[in-house]
Amino acid sequence: MMYASVIIDISHENVDKTFQYRIPESLEGRIFVGTPVRVPFGNSSAVRSGYVVEVTDRPEIDPARIRDLDSAAKEGVTAQSRLIQLAWWMKEHCGCTMNQALKTVLPVRQKVRQQKDRQLRCLLNEEERKEAALEAARKHYTARQRLLEAFAGLPVLPYDQTVRRLRLSAAVIRGLEEKGILAVESQTRYRMPEYYGNPAFSAPARLNPEQQAAADDFCARYDRGERGVFLLFGITGSGKTEVYMEMIRHVLEQGRQAIVLIPEIALTYQTVQRFYSRFGRRIAVMHSRLSDGERYDQFERARTGDASVMIGPRSALFAPFPDPGLIVVDEEHETSYQSETVPRYHARDAARQLANLAGASLVLGSATPSLESYTRALSGEYRLYRLTGRAKPDSAVSQVQVVDLREELKSGNKSMFSRALAEAVQKRLDAGQQTMLFINRRGYAGFVSCRSCGTAMRCPHCDVSLTLHGSSRLVCHYCGYQQKMPDRCPVCGSPYIAAFGTGTQKIQAMAARQFPGARILRMDLDTTSRKGGHEAILAAFRRHEADILVGTQMIVKGHDFPDVTLVGILAADLSLYSPDFRCGERTFQLLTQAAGRAGRDRLPGEVIIQTYQPDHYAIACAAAQDYETFYQQEMAYRRALRYPPAAQMLCVLLSSGQEEALNLAAEELAGAASGGEESGVQVIGPAEAPVYKVNDIYRKILYLKQENYDILIKIRSRLEQIRLRSSWKTHVSVQFSFA
Repeated sequence: MMYASVIIDISHENVDKTFQYRIPESLEGRIFVGTPVRVPFGNSSAVRSGYVVEVTDRPEIDPARIRDLDSAAKEGVTAQSRLIQLAWWMKEHCGCTMNQALKTVLPVRQKVRQQKDRQLRCLLNEEERKEAALEAARKHYTARQRLLEAFAGLPVLPYDQTVRRLRLSAAVIRGLEEKGILAVESQTRYRMPEYYGNPAFSAPARLNPEQQAAADDFCARYDRGERGVFLLFGITGSGKTEVYMEMIRHVLEQGRQAIVLIPEIALTYQTVQRFYSRFGRRIAVMHSRLSDGERYDQFERARTGDASVMIGPRSALFAPFPDPGLIVVDEEHETSYQSETVPRYHARDAARQLANLAGASLVLGSATPSLESYTRALSGEYRLYRLTGRAKPDSAVSQVQVVDLREELKSGNKSMFSRALAEAVQKRLDAGQQTMLFINRRGYAGFVSCRSCGTAMRCPHCDVSLTLHGSSRLVCHYCGYQQKMPDRCPVCGSPYIAAFGTGTQKIQAMAARQFPGARILRMDLDTTSRKGGHEAILAAFRRHEADILVGTQMIVKGHDFPDVTLVGILAADLSLYSPDFRCGERTFQLLTQAAGRAGRDRLPGEVIIQTYQPDHYAIACAAAQDYETFYQQEMAYRRALRYPPAAQMLCVLLSSGQEEALNLAAEELAGAASGGEESGVQVIGPAEAPVYKVNDIYRKILYLKQENYDILIKIRSRLEQIRLRSSWKTHVSVQFSFA
């Protein structure tokens, strides 16, 4: 006997509880996870709608008390039921409630009023129209006459414009409708993001042998019904996007749809333009800067078939396509694919699960693959495609120079610009070429402190230093707290209080002094906070309205500017200091991606990396563009300390406004994690989170390491049960996620 666990009425807030029903013989073979069903519910004879989230042969209660399913929907798995299956997967693997997961995968809950275009269509032929106009004139129906004469040579007229211009009443139009002379037609007008524009149609690019081999192999496997995960490992500028588009073309020809994930909103404009010139209005776009109406309409276009390709960051994954056949995750290594809020899912993992549910293929692309993906590719779990050369025949990988800032300081240069970088920038200015200056920190300075007593200006609500913006504003980047820059130290009264560190604003100001006359743009979170901010800055730079672009990570990811021949990386080791076991990997990826922005066309490129640690393997390998050597060294470190992907790691984040309750909960969960029957589990902590206090909330973290993922899932379930039974559960929030 088989049983189905069903969630009832997903519009209700309390949807975590499932109810088990027996699958009758008449429905055997038709019930599986995601199937929409009708079930008896409650004490009445009412039948309610629900979705199957589990099929099992184990009854949860006395089988005699379990009722039968009433019926199953004939259409089987719909787009919505598939997303509900994905939500259930999130609940099981990302440490969240079903309600939290549903709000993530079904983000458009409230219907936004649709916009309609109306038109008037004449149902008469030309002779009949003329006769009707003459009859209206004889009867002195002047309004009817004006409208019928306006149809001369035109089968349709715009409704609103015609009514205003001819001064028509609704009664006039209704009277002609009743006589069968005209019809009022209405069609949905979708709100489209402003940057869609009208790019000229472009024919497919001619693929080089490596690109063609990857596309051909994928298409051949797809035609044989093989679905799986493919890793497209191509150096920067190798033309991965052209390969994606060829794969997408093949999938669209079979009547299916495609989802393309990109890591940054800043990449949306450029990516959409490239895809739009290839696929036209079949492209839809989704990201957080869209209005509610635009967002609703883009999802509607996916649902109704008006669009076949959805492009955007994480949220684009949940496009309600009826039959997705391909999911592409571009720059799959990017940290922005990891959700920072509950549910803490990684878009790469969620995409793989969705591809399994939809019978689709998943393509991951990167010039610097994550260690997790590359390890799976080497083991054969993923199919690996390599692109080893630049796509454009005249383009070559840039020359990279590493500058030791310690030596610069010894020689008396205290500027943020090394002598080599300053000379290189000036050379580009003289030649009319463009430069990118990258630093991984926004604002004006890292922190403000007193030189007399050492006191740093800190946020009163968070355990972090305040960042100086401009010359007089201190801002907390965690809770948004702001205050004026003090004239004197609030602790000792010393006037020697100043900013330390360097951010994008300060780099912009220093560059303006170092290179007078140079036109400089800055691109960071502050300058792109308004809708359209990314597109405006990038478009201005592309039009050569600036010689130098200063920015954070968002300027070095995926952009293609043919006249950028120099990239200066001002503080390469900033990310090496972050409290994260992946800091070396992220430093290598960031530097390699940044280096790939230079020399992408016929003009040769140069990259200058400024660092205090030139011998660190992440920096040395990035300078050499040597992924394989970096991978071997980084994996040796991961194996030694049992970090992913060498082992699995479960993170337990506890937070509370009551520090005593937090300590009690952390110790209890740590004891329960280490005291179980499972062997080989390493428990680290509890320890204070990297930022211990955020907005007056204290945070502690617990790490569990084990090679077996299923064992960690089992421990997580046990800890969740302990949380539900504990006295501190109302005061402490517990969140689970996998590193």
